[in-house]
Amino acid sequence: MAVRIEKKITGYSVATAEGDKAAAQAGPAAVQEAAAERPTAEVIQMHERIERPEVLVGSTYKIKSPLVEHAMYVTINDIVLNAGSEHEQRRPFEIFVNSKSMEHFQWIVALTRIMSAVFRKGGDVTFLVEEMKAVFDPRGGYFKAGGVYMPSLVAELGAIVEDHLKSIGMIHDPELSAAQRALIDEKRRQYESRSKKNSDADVAAADAGPVGGLFADQGADRAGEDVAVTGEGTSFPPSATMCHKCSTKAVVVMDGCATCLNCGYSKCG
Repeated sequence: MAVRIEKKITGYSVATAEGDKAAAQAGPAAVQEAAAERPTAEVIQMHERIERPEVLVGSTYKIKSPLVEHAMYVTINDIVLNAGSEHEQRRPFEIFVNSKSMEHFQWIVALTRIMSAVFRKGGDVTFLVEEMKAVFDPRGGYFKAGGVYMPSLVAELGAIVEDHLKSIGMIHDPELSAAQRALIDEKRRQYESRSKKNSDADVAAADAGPVGGLFADQGADRAGEDVAVTGEGTSFPPSATMCHKCSTKAVVVMDGCATCLNCGYSKCG
């Protein structure tokens, strides 16, 4: 009878009647002994049947949006799986949103319950980030601190989830290379140097007296705008426009090219 070989052949030996009889006698015992000697690790993966521990670790994030009167506080609690072992990992377990504003109460409660259920299902939950960040408010979005554009309140919730998943290692943000960072630093220095020269020239024209008149005053105001920052810890000029790549208000025009001082994106013409 022909026997079909399903696995790769790693060795062979000549079968004899005595060898087959000895193998049949020692077979079950040898298999059990080998299984007992083989090291095993019970790695627990996230699934919906895991019971909630009494204590969870988590982080709370604050959202201050012009779309709502009061600030919103987002708390994401994590469960630690396989604690103390080489397979230890931290996974999101539940999310809560609290605010004094009751305007969006019902859909926020519904959204957080659905998101918590997705977290407890396990698997790759990072898809929530892209889905939420793609939600646009028909009334228009807003710029958060740092000049980053948020198309909606739901999108900012998605950005918070993204930041949290990055902090626990579920999302790895591709870092800029050394050459890209050097290019951005060089562009920033060039822009600051050019702004300083323009500022000094305009201030000198304004100090020259009524020769320039109104135009000298306008030049001084424009120079002040160039060297100022947008506030709240950001370092991009207030005249910058939004970058279509990183959604940050950091694009300035240099030598006829639109250049982003945050991610290095550049477009000429």
